[in-house]
Amino acid sequence: MSNEDETPENPLRRELPDEVPAAAEGPGPVQPEPVARPSSAGRQRLVSGLWPPRVSRAQLIVAVLLFGLGFGLAVQVASNSDGDSALRGARQEDLVRILDELDNRTQRLEDEKQGLEDQRTELENSSDQAEEARKQTVEKEKQLGILAGTVAAQGPGITLTIDDTKGTVKADMLLDAIQELRAAGAEALQVNGVRVVAGTYLADSGSGVKVDGNKITQPYRFKVIGKPQDLEPALNIPGGVVQTLEKEQATVTVERSTKIVVDALRPAERPDYARSSSP
Repeated sequence: MSNEDETPENPLRRELPDEVPAAAEGPGPVQPEPVARPSSAGRQRLVSGLWPPRVSRAQLIVAVLLFGLGFGLAVQVASNSDGDSALRGARQEDLVRILDELDNRTQRLEDEKQGLEDQRTELENSSDQAEEARKQTVEKEKQLGILAGTVAAQGPGITLTIDDTKGTVKADMLLDAIQELRAAGAEALQVNGVRVVAGTYLADSGSGVKVDGNKITQPYRFKVIGKPQDLEPALNIPGGVVQTLEKEQATVTVERSTKIVVDALRPAERPDYARSSSP
């Protein structure tokens, strides 16, 4: 073929790029495979295993204790935080005032404590003194009662018996015996059922003797409380009571005893004019 038969080339064609062959279409995007869902039976088993929860008694108690402990710690921490924050925010003069107030309160409490202890000691001493005074008063009353003849008495002593068959023993002889016994330490004495005291008097009365107006007859029996070792020798001294009575042909016996009972009593007499001088 000749060149005339060839189709002339378009000038615009030379300016366009050569056609690029289309790339082969690749595979499309990969779709995720569907995930298998659990069956309804498995879901029910899981739910039934979790609810209702199975809690033992011990676990419940431990939980309550832990809750209480935590609550208490939270309250304590909050209280401490409030107090600490209040003190941290206080001024120096406020802190000094607080310390002074605490010192004053402590001193007042100490003073009150000391005052109460002093009152207790005073009450104890007063109670002891009052009890001791009461005991001494009761004891003194008994002693004075013995001397006054208003209470009975007992103790060691002697029994003096004078048998006057001749009727020659007079009141003054019995009075000498009483005086000798008192000088020897007689503390309580009675003659034939009549209590002898400081104001006792004796007088002759026919065939007998009157003691404080009460007539007694022989044998004259003296019951005397005192130390026997002093009373008996005082009656037996040479020229003493026993020898004088024996000269009057009276029979005299003295017996010691560890227990003599003086139970003759005299009525308590109120003085007409004498009064106590103590307030």
